[in-house]
Amino acid sequence: MKNWWQKSLMITVAVLTLGAISPNHLIWESLLDEKGQPKSHAAESDNKQYIYDWVDPSEFYDTGDSFIHSVYQSAEEQSYLKFGSRIGPVIGDQFQTMILPNIQRAIDVHLATLDTGKLKKLAISEKPSGDYAEKIFHVYNTETNKDEIRFHVRTENKPQLGYSFNFHYHLAEDDFQKHITLGDIYWSKNTPPKWLS
Repeated sequence: MKNWWQKSLMITVAVLTLGAISPNHLIWESLLDEKGQPKSHAAESDNKQYIYDWVDPSEFYDTGDSFIHSVYQSAEEQSYLKFGSRIGPVIGDQFQTMILPNIQRAIDVHLATLDTGKLKKLAISEKPSGDYAEKIFHVYNTETNKDEIRFHVRTENKPQLGYSFNFHYHLAEDDFQKHITLGDIYWSKNTPPKWLS
C-alpha cells in the first residue's frame, strides 16, 4: 500500500506542476507511519476515516529561497576550487568572514528580486580559470547561455606593500564594464602561486 500511495502522490504532483517541483522524501515521513500506513490523529466513529496533518509545501519543494541558498553553496565551492590547495588554506578564514558574505549580498541584490521562473533558468559556471586569470564563477542564463553576473578575483602587486587579491564582480546591465569591489585579501610580498594549484 505504501509504495502505491507514494507513487500515486508523486505522479499527481508531477502532473499538476508539469515537473517543475519534485517532492523531498521528508514529506513521506510526515504523512506515513513506520508501517507505511497513513498517520491518523483522529478517527471518526466506526468507519475509520482519517484526518491527515498536511504540511506547508515550501518545506519540501524547491522555492526561490532554496535556489538562492544553492547558489550560495555553489559560489563557495567554486571559490575554493579556484584557490586550490596552496592559496585556499592561507586565505580561507579571511574569505569566509570578509568576502563570502559580500558575494552573498551581491547575489541577493541582483538575483533575489527575480521571479522564481527566471531564477530557475540561472546556473553557476563550474570551471574557474587557472594560472593568473580572474574568473571564479559566472551566474548565467541556461536558455541563452548569456552571463548575468561575473565574479572575479585579480592578483594585484602594490609597490612597497606586496601582493593582494581583489575580489569583485561585473554585471550584464552595463555590459560588464563597471568593476564592483567585494573586498581585498593581502597575500604577502612573495608572488602567490597560480590559481587551481
